[in-house]
Amino acid sequence: MLASIILSSEELRTTTEHAWLPEWFEIAFGGAASIIIIGALAKFLLPQMKKALQARSERIGKELLQAHNNKQNSINLASTIKADKGDIEAERARILADADTEAARVLSEGRARIEVEATEAQAKATSDIDAGQGRLTNEVQGQVAALAAAATEHVVTGSLDHATQVSLIEDFIAKVGAHV
Repeated sequence: MLASIILSSEELRTTTEHAWLPEWFEIAFGGAASIIIIGALAKFLLPQMKKALQARSERIGKELLQAHNNKQNSINLASTIKADKGDIEAERARILADADTEAARVLSEGRARIEVEATEAQAKATSDIDAGQGRLTNEVQGQVAALAAAATEHVVTGSLDHATQVSLIEDFIAKVGAHV
């Protein structure tokens, strides 16, 4: 039975009148089937394609609008930064002016303090000089007195004879003994 089902290749071979064109019924049925398939595709697939293309166009439009908004935001931000930079320059100038004012104030205070300290140092030096002169005067007077006493003693001892000296010494001892 299997042998009867299997047909030979010679039995399956068909022949046509023209080597390149099929038979007329194949063209008719094939054309009708193609028209039905193309019509079904046009009816069902074409609206889906239109929706997909419309959604794609809307998405691209939204992205373009978003890009435009981002560009405007960037421009606004850049102008804000530029304005802030101008504010920074003004703030810098103000801070430098304040620093110059403060430096001038500190300098004038320092000069005044130095003048006061110099005046105090000069007064102290003057008082030290006066005290030194007083001490020096006292020392000189003491040395002059000591030299005068030594000179007086030398002159007195040189001008007195031995007997007068003994008499003076005994008188002095007597006076000292009387007071004791």
